[in-house]
Amino acid sequence: MSIPLRQALMVGAYVVKQRLQGQKRFPLVLMLEPLFRCNLACAGCGKIQHPTAILRQNLSPADCFHAAEECGAPVVSIAGGEPLLHPQIEEIADGLVARKKFVYLCTNALLLEKHLGRFSPSPYFTLSVHLDGLRERHDELVCREGTFDAAVAAIKTAKAAGFRVTTNTTVFEGEDAGALRTFFDYTSALGVDGMMVSPGYSYAKAPDQEHFLKRERTKELFRKVFAGKKWDLNHSPFFLDFLQGKREYQCTPWGNPNYSVLGWQKPCYLMADGYATTYKELMEETAWEKYGTGNDPRCADCMVHCGYEASAVTDAMSNPVNMAKSAWATFVK
Repeated sequence: MSIPLRQALMVGAYVVKQRLQGQKRFPLVLMLEPLFRCNLACAGCGKIQHPTAILRQNLSPADCFHAAEECGAPVVSIAGGEPLLHPQIEEIADGLVARKKFVYLCTNALLLEKHLGRFSPSPYFTLSVHLDGLRERHDELVCREGTFDAAVAAIKTAKAAGFRVTTNTTVFEGEDAGALRTFFDYTSALGVDGMMVSPGYSYAKAPDQEHFLKRERTKELFRKVFAGKKWDLNHSPFFLDFLQGKREYQCTPWGNPNYSVLGWQKPCYLMADGYATTYKELMEETAWEKYGTGNDPRCADCMVHCGYEASAVTDAMSNPVNMAKSAWATFVK
């Protein structure tokens, strides 16, 4: 079971509470970026292309805690950039765990073994290691040889130390379904606690613009990947159905709001159409109706988890039948 029962129950209760209160727009995951700088320069990344002055900035722990409290999402994904480059990252992680947030610290793991002692295992804390494929494919995508081996070694060390570890995989055009199935088998054998997967988004500033998946190609690929196989994937089963074209959703951009050194990003983690100073301003002054498939051409091929996982979770909690289907798919092998 890749989603811990405690997390599933608390997030489910949170969604039900929001619906009972009549809230139409509410966050599930805070995408927190305490810095943008990174020790890799992946060709498909649009997050490290900022000017040097911005790359040198960090959010303070107080900034991060305020954002988490202002937003109220039960889950916090600490991304970047590379979070382990932040000099106070353990203080940020520990503070969010103390607030009973489910924290996923996203890392390429190059520095993980060196800094693992700064953290403590907790049912509220997960190390999410970026792995985009087996050795040759992963190193090609992150543009540095040896990264895969370093990440795998760090996963083994973290698991041996009692940490909850998941992997996070971005899928690009040119992927082979059979190779991905082999990769998921390999990753499962490492003993990770779950795997996350998402098609890549075509960041306007990413150096490589030729290998982002189109929508129909995404559905075709994931139908082949998931045919007759089931791994411990750290996603709503309805989101996995969506990737295969078995369900259709509109994006829920407010479901995973993004906060960084630049403020609250409009409208989502992937598109930067300005920044709000407060979460309230983000929610009230963003023209949400302008975005999503059929509304904005930049959204046409997007099927990324940060836009659609919240849509899937909300649908799964929308009625007793869907709740039962989701629970069966999540907890029953």
